[in-house]
Amino acid sequence: MKKGYFGQWGGAFIPEVLYATFADLNKAYEAARADSSFWQEYVDLMGNYSCRPTPLTFAENLTRHLGGAKIYVKREDLNHTGAHKANNVMGQGLLVKRMGKKRVIAETGAGQHGVATATMAARFGFDCTIYMGEEDVARQRPNVFWMEKLGATVVPVTDGSRTLKDAMNEAFRDWVASMDDTHYVIGTVCGPHPFPEMVAWFQSIIGIEAKKQIMAQHGRMPDRVYACVGGGSNAMGIFQGFLDEPSVELIGVEAGGKGIATGQHASRMVDGCGATPGVAQGYKTRFLQSEEGQMLDTHSIAAGLDYVGVSPILADLGEKGRVRFESATDQEVLEALSLSMRIEGITPAMESSHAFVQAFKEAPKMDKDQAIIINMSGRGDKDIFTIAHAFDDPSWKEFIVKRADEYRK
Repeated sequence: MKKGYFGQWGGAFIPEVLYATFADLNKAYEAARADSSFWQEYVDLMGNYSCRPTPLTFAENLTRHLGGAKIYVKREDLNHTGAHKANNVMGQGLLVKRMGKKRVIAETGAGQHGVATATMAARFGFDCTIYMGEEDVARQRPNVFWMEKLGATVVPVTDGSRTLKDAMNEAFRDWVASMDDTHYVIGTVCGPHPFPEMVAWFQSIIGIEAKKQIMAQHGRMPDRVYACVGGGSNAMGIFQGFLDEPSVELIGVEAGGKGIATGQHASRMVDGCGATPGVAQGYKTRFLQSEEGQMLDTHSIAAGLDYVGVSPILADLGEKGRVRFESATDQEVLEALSLSMRIEGITPAMESSHAFVQAFKEAPKMDKDQAIIINMSGRGDKDIFTIAHAFDDPSWKEFIVKRADEYRK
């Protein structure tokens, strides 16, 4: 297989001006992979600074309520900064130290990657700039607040649909102008090589842990593993623990938005989604694009899932049939989130709730001696404004109006 490719997907379609930068990054990454002490340093850092290993929680109440397979939840929400994103950024932070660079930049949609990058920058003493679509800035204001308080400069991006793909474009523009002292901390398993492979490597810690934990608690491999898929980093993180276990079915759940038939969604891998092969943002994958190759607007209630492309690794795994892809609508997500909170007392992020939707559909049809794992990639407190608005909560409206009046005074 050609380096940087996964089947027909991947590659590094980069401008000549970035060639030397990517050569240096590849050299540093390959040296780190060959150095066992680097991985141990990474594991020690995540154990000491974050919350690794994160628990694998047996969801006893949900299992009883749904009446089928045993449900286990991999709790990435308990990782530092509240999501799986810290795994990748702390690993890349160690690489930045090796490369001797002093500044990091990143794109973010839901804001969790931005918060994690800002946290990493504070931990290692790097300057930090975060690019975020203007629409995402508005719906993820709490995360913007924390990024700024951590010392990062947050730049709202007003181009295009003002969401994740536009933030990524702006970050690449910055990198072209500042590559000598700056590293671009891509937040997902997308972009030019080596980013998909490198981010997947750091996120594989999820699957390594989950495999050991399910064996200890259930006594054998799970029957199915569910994860939401935007770019795909949390999915690749947990899937890697089970890729070599053919008895384990892997299910990626994309953003169905208002329904695939409406065109207002962010699904790239399910039947009828309309995604086609293309090259953009430095790599080849399946994109939601026009016949002329222009990226289309996407929609999802979850800011972190509205990316226009998908990981080239997942595109290949889907093409080979190793990963099954489904989609969940915004309404289904709200229902699954509500059920998870009321029955089990856990609050998954809007993104993670997509995985819960499909798991809840399928678990009741499975035998009681079977088991599934849901990767809870993040916690829902970041989504408080979106969730409260979606549930049309009157007390929340009253609170917001009251606080707004106080600020105006």
